[in-house]
Amino acid sequence: MKIIVCIKQVPAKDAPLAIAGNWIKESDIGFEMNEPDSYALEEALRLKEKHGGEVIALSMGPERVKQTIKEALAKGADRGIHVADDNFHQLDPLGSARALTAAIQKENAELILTGLQSDDQGFGQTGVLLAALLDRPHATIIMQIEVQDGKMKLKRELEAGWFQWMECPLPAVLSIQSGINKVRYATLKGIMAAKRKEIATIPRESLGVSGEVSQRVERIYVPTKSKKTEMLTGTPKEVAAKLVEKLKFEARVI
Repeated sequence: MKIIVCIKQVPAKDAPLAIAGNWIKESDIGFEMNEPDSYALEEALRLKEKHGGEVIALSMGPERVKQTIKEALAKGADRGIHVADDNFHQLDPLGSARALTAAIQKENAELILTGLQSDDQGFGQTGVLLAALLDRPHATIIMQIEVQDGKMKLKRELEAGWFQWMECPLPAVLSIQSGINKVRYATLKGIMAAKRKEIATIPRESLGVSGEVSQRVERIYVPTKSKKTEMLTGTPKEVAAKLVEKLKFEARVI
């Protein structure tokens, strides 16, 4: 089974973020693998260990993205594909999905895995858009995958603690829920082996896909904080009723 895992490099969780126009200043911060994507990578590696095949790590961005691909290779991915684009953060989800789709179509992969969403922008649209552009079946919020006889049995997480079991044919695209597994660390042996693994670089411009955006971020800003004190008057019963109403409809904590 050939599996492509889409991974994204995002600012590190403890990175001090400074706003620069409609994005953040990237020059003085560290980057890491998007945490939801690390669960997708782990699931791909487990499927490979159980069923055999190949795991390909696919990522888009500037040169620094190769470090995240190398991390995936150190954990057990067989090779990597880097869609090179210094301004990829200006793409909307559809533009990103078009570029990734063009790269995926060069491979005859049976399964495409993505994390549920990214830690930086959090649109949660990449997996769904990939499935539409590739014209493949798709399922989201996956908590368990069982592959047998060319099809999959999937466990999906729903609201209020409910789960759903469904069947899905291959090839397909799945969005993996965080917590589906326990993510492995890269071993020293894996790190050394990663140095010999291939990372193919493809300039995004060479893929022949449109970079026209259908949505854009107009402004990024730090929300202003304000304090407001309101005195409730009346009888104890009236004050309690007013307090409950404000907690329910204004603060929305009950």
